[in-house]
Amino acid sequence: MIPSQKTGLAGIVIRMVRRLALIAIARGQAMPETMTAPMGDGFDQLARDAVYRAMFTRRDVRSHFLPAALDDDVLARLLLAAHHAPSVGFMQPWNFIVIRDAKRRKKVRDLFLAARERELPEIEAERQALYRKLKLEGICESALNICITCDRERSRDSPLGRWHNPEMDLYSTVCAVQNFWLAARAEGIGVGWVSIIEAQALKSLLSIPEHVTPVAYLCVGRVSEFAPKPDLETHGWGRRLPLPELIMSETFCGQGESLLKSTVARLNTVDATAAIAGPADQRVAPAGPQREPPKEASALSLSSLNFDDASASRASQSGSGTWPAMVLK
Repeated sequence: MIPSQKTGLAGIVIRMVRRLALIAIARGQAMPETMTAPMGDGFDQLARDAVYRAMFTRRDVRSHFLPAALDDDVLARLLLAAHHAPSVGFMQPWNFIVIRDAKRRKKVRDLFLAARERELPEIEAERQALYRKLKLEGICESALNICITCDRERSRDSPLGRWHNPEMDLYSTVCAVQNFWLAARAEGIGVGWVSIIEAQALKSLLSIPEHVTPVAYLCVGRVSEFAPKPDLETHGWGRRLPLPELIMSETFCGQGESLLKSTVARLNTVDATAAIAGPADQRVAPAGPQREPPKEASALSLSSLNFDDASASRASQSGSGTWPAMVLK
């Protein structure tokens, strides 16, 4: 065999190994660090689309939890993703309290209900009726709860990154929450963040030490569906702000970046028709885990209104849907 043929065969083998590694990760058989070396630093189009899909179809789940249990192997992957979040000074200030006991969760829900009643008078009078109708938690309905905390003494002896900004340990913990949330979406697992809880009452119930701050109380479990839009947007509480209005140049409220803003606006509206498939109330994902890789390496089309594999396939066939030609509404 001539050298060029050897090189060609080697290239085929390398591509096959990379593809198998991607399939193994999609099936939960390997974690990303096991494929860092063979995969290199880049992502192919399919991998990039998967990242954006997780981001744009992630939802704060409140009302679609199923009674099904959550396997420990899935939960372990989610926690490992959270543990690989960025942290200033590599302080890793997080802990994860897993709460399964129904009686304890009932007590947490009582804390939520009490906090909601105290919050109600602070809501504008004309919105209080809507506020009462909103489903704002799934504490008892979800498979389990997780309280992610920040140990504010863990990096006490290392001022790196915290000398001028002592809140960076809290911000780092929020990064762990985001990692957990996106990994959960990729696994077809719903997550709901319950913020209407008085912190000291929660610390007392969960025996959290004084120097540890509860950052996020999460409801976690399998769901019947992921809504096409955030619940608060669906129920008229708010809407997503136009991104171009939030982009500033050089200084706060600085004018400029017109080309960037126009590009954002174009991405926000391009090919919306191709991205929408079926009735407006169609849901975006099945309830079960999604570990199998897509049968076609086609780009995915995203929309806050709708997302499914069929619309993605149609968008790919029509030449639209690849990043950056996505719908980012």
